[in-house]
Amino acid sequence: MHERLKKQLDFILEIDKAKNILRQTHLSGHGRRENDAEHSWHMAVMAVLLKEYANEEVDVLKVITMLLIHDLVEIDAGDTYAYDEKGNESRPDRERLAADRIYGLLPEDQGMKLRALWEEFEAYESPEAKYAHMLDNFQPLILNDSNDGGDWRSHGVKKSQIYKRNAKTAQGSEAVWSYMQELIQRNIDRGNIKDE
Repeated sequence: MHERLKKQLDFILEIDKAKNILRQTHLSGHGRRENDAEHSWHMAVMAVLLKEYANEEVDVLKVITMLLIHDLVEIDAGDTYAYDEKGNESRPDRERLAADRIYGLLPEDQGMKLRALWEEFEAYESPEAKYAHMLDNFQPLILNDSNDGGDWRSHGVKKSQIYKRNAKTAQGSEAVWSYMQELIQRNIDRGNIKDE
């Protein structure tokens, strides 16, 4: 019991570092950059509230768990900006190594379970993974829209980049993807996203 608890507490303290991983996305109201922990919490709440828009029936607790743990690998691998083509080339290898270490801190049964959920999220095949990915793409988009597209403008983001990143988003929710397209177009019209 003591050794198991120690491993669990080591993991709990380790994941506190997610609060220091800053993302490119800013908080609503032109706030500071959000961190990975805030991003994950925000999506977990969204998973509960927006379940009715999922294309398929999903296990919300599984989705929430997936969302809460999927970016823990960034403690080691760092946050790779969605539109950083060069950084995204090495991201899978960096994140796989991070997953080995971070989920490996837990007792074996729990570590294997969380690692399997992370791999399921990355595979983008199950209804839960598709829904979770949709939320992972939707959350920064609504924050960016609430900030008048500031992050898109500062990075010179193009419509084609957003559509490439969201190529599978409709698989999680066609209704939410339709709304996202409206937000994207509104920001193109405002000059926040480069049209091409």
